[in-house]
Parts: sequence; structure tokens; C-alpha cells
Amino acid sequence: MEQIELFKVPSPCIGVCDSDAKGYCKGCMRNRTERFEWLNMSPSQQLHVIKLCRQRYYRKHKKTHVEMEIEENDPQQTLF
Repeated sequence: MEQIELFKVPSPCIGVCDSDAKGYCKGCMRNRTERFEWLNMSPSQQLHVIKLCRQRYYRKHKKTHVEMEIEENDPQQTLF
């Protein structure tokens, strides 16, 4: 038995249960299967899902930040 399995992993749900265009929850960044199977997963599987959610969150917000920088530096924007 792994030490990690001795402790319960809390759900990453923050109560914002709405899916984006890619099918990820806008609140916790889990996909449909990850949300529905959460209670059936082992603690190590749950921790892996949390790691994936964190990566999805950073990737999504990094992309948004880069897009915002491009818009700010776009000379076409100064025309409006």
C-alpha cells in the first residue's frame, strides 16, 4: 500500500459546473469522465487527474495571456 493511499484526496470541484468548448469543466478543468468517475478512482489516479487539471488550467490561461499581449501590441488596435 502506498502512503498516499492512506489519505483521502479532496475533489477539485469549486462549484462552477459548466463545460467549455473542449468539454472541460470551467471550474475544475476535469473532463466528463474524470468528473463522473472521481469517486471510483484510487487516490493515485485522483492525484494524476489533479495534475492534469493544473496543466490544463495553466495552458488555458497562458494562451489567454499571450492572446491579450498580441492584441495590445497590434497596431490595428490603435485605429479604434
